[in-house]
Amino acid sequence: MQAPSYTEEDLKRLPQLLPHLRQAIGQAVVGQQEVVDQLLATLLAGGHALLEGVPGLAKTLMVRSLADALHLKFKRIQFTPDLMPGDLIGTEILEEDRQTGHHHFIFNEGPLFANIVLADEINRTPPKTQAALLEAMQESHITWSGKTYALEQPYLILATQNPLEQAGTFPLPEAQLDRFLLYVKLGYPGLDDEIEILNRTTSNAKPQIEAVMGPKRSFACGAWYGTCPSAPSCWAGWPAWCRQPAPSKARMPLLRNG
Repeated sequence: MQAPSYTEEDLKRLPQLLPHLRQAIGQAVVGQQEVVDQLLATLLAGGHALLEGVPGLAKTLMVRSLADALHLKFKRIQFTPDLMPGDLIGTEILEEDRQTGHHHFIFNEGPLFANIVLADEINRTPPKTQAALLEAMQESHITWSGKTYALEQPYLILATQNPLEQAGTFPLPEAQLDRFLLYVKLGYPGLDDEIEILNRTTSNAKPQIEAVMGPKRSFACGAWYGTCPSAPSCWAGWPAWCRQPAPSKARMPLLRNG
């Protein structure tokens, strides 16, 4: 599948469109601006993100609003304990040619065939089903019955999960976690945000999210990110830093705050 084409003008306009993206998402989501910025960073870097938080923090609404603002094809998958890999990838069905009477198999695409896929409550399904996402997240294509199907670009999987201490959850395998660029934890909204949420949810007005981008400009985000200059001193130390032992919990706040 051919990726959308873009021009030099599309690349130049991207920095100007990011504030409009934040504003469009803010039409539906109150607060959580830091989380929105992290989702936009994931889009720019061409990665995937895992969002963790208790139910009711607008994780699903945030992802859906991002898809609406980008004007991209969106699919939501509700992960449950009985979900099977074929429910994500798709399956072959037997079809009859009415003219010849011959039967043949055709591939019926699953919900992974979209631009933005919301894997809702991903840790409520066993690792066997979670593994169905690995090829799509790493290679941007899906293999079924020996045939490879390319996924539309841009391709972004945004997964949500509940804290592991809640009943009915499964820990994500290391191979699955490695595919996520960012792991984002959502906190409770502040007092002013809660008041605004009450005002919005008790009125009849429904948020209208304006499409800021389309597939062409959204795909150009990755190219624009690749054109940003970076000094060798910024990235040369990363391999050595990654070789260090995992930081203790006592040091984590220091690392987050720089």
